[in-house]
Amino acid sequence: MKTIGLIGGMSWESSAEYYRIVNQEMKERLGGHRNAQSVMVTVSFEEIRALQHEARWDELGERMKSAALQVQAAGADFVVLCTNTMHRVAPAVEAALDIPLVHIVDPTAHALHEAGVTRVGLLGTAFTMEQDFYRGRMQERHGIEVVVPAAAERALVHHIIYDELCHGIVRDESRDAYRRIIEGLRAEGVEGVILGCTEITLLISQDDVPIPVFDTTALHAQAAVTKALL
Repeated sequence: MKTIGLIGGMSWESSAEYYRIVNQEMKERLGGHRNAQSVMVTVSFEEIRALQHEARWDELGERMKSAALQVQAAGADFVVLCTNTMHRVAPAVEAALDIPLVHIVDPTAHALHEAGVTRVGLLGTAFTMEQDFYRGRMQERHGIEVVVPAAAERALVHHIIYDELCHGIVRDESRDAYRRIIEGLRAEGVEGVILGCTEITLLISQDDVPIPVFDTTALHAQAAVTKALL
């Protein structure tokens, strides 16, 4: 079994989900008392959040590179960045490593292809929805069209992530707001929706919406287990 290197803390609530899923998945696949071999570096999300909102992406790239090198030095065989937004700096992280990075878009795209989805809605932070690092990879590498909500709805999705979910606050009113936004995307012809922020899984599940939901947290963590067992 290979050792999974996890970079967490963005937020710790979603990183805890990663840790739970990789160990639960390993036990389900192998049985007994088996769990995943892993190392984790947790960063300060307060510092990361501030740099994100100041668009200081070069500094953020250095922070992620440092964390990745820590897990590499601790014996990780590959790296999992436990966040969608910080894949904005994935190329810088990959360039610094001697081990692979499992990119969060790729297992999500694989699941979309398996489901026959070619036009998908995307919910995430404003950075993920509005910048090209996520949508571009999904379109250019995997041929999947990505649709995002209108500007006011993107702002609401972003607000709920940072001001509620990242603090572990889960409100019925926010779930209803996400449902309305997803329904609007469905009216635009999307065949499914990507929960493209690792915190959204705390709020929305498949039971909440009538179209297929693609949970990046679960898909990314499951891909890490698969790679650990290759």
